[in-house]
Amino acid sequence: MYLLLFGFSLLAFFSCTRLPNVQGKGEVFLQGVWNQDSIANSVKLLNYTQHRFKISCDSFYVDLTTHSKVNYYSDSCFNKGIWKEYAKGTYAVKGDTLMLTGTFTKANYKQKASGCYRNGQYISNFKIKSSSSTSLVLENLNDQRECTLVLKEKITCVPKEL
Repeated sequence: MYLLLFGFSLLAFFSCTRLPNVQGKGEVFLQGVWNQDSIANSVKLLNYTQHRFKISCDSFYVDLTTHSKVNYYSDSCFNKGIWKEYAKGTYAVKGDTLMLTGTFTKANYKQKASGCYRNGQYISNFKIKSSSSTSLVLENLNDQRECTLVLKEKITCVPKEL
């Protein structure tokens, strides 16, 4: 019995491989600072969110600026219908889908545990409709709104130790 348990322990120990303590390289075509300069028909919408992404290696940072004619929050948070949220995390591209998984943060990208707007996990999926060296068109799979991004700064991935 002990020999069998010892054998399984050795098998488990030697079959495990340690993952490298280095950030992944991500997708070359996404590396950079991308800004959504305008929103189609924004005047007619009750609310909309503009995105600013910084994508470096396999990581993303996103600034979300929401404009709303409807108050979803307490008056102290509503801020006359314009507010910012921030998130960071990692991304993956599978087929034509960009999957972002991270957490909502403060403006300095440090953990946000409470406060106005959303807390906790940030999970968003986009269909990559088109991409070029200077533009990226995404469709949010939650609400089917199109997000047209313009490259503001190219970034070259230099993986960092985790």
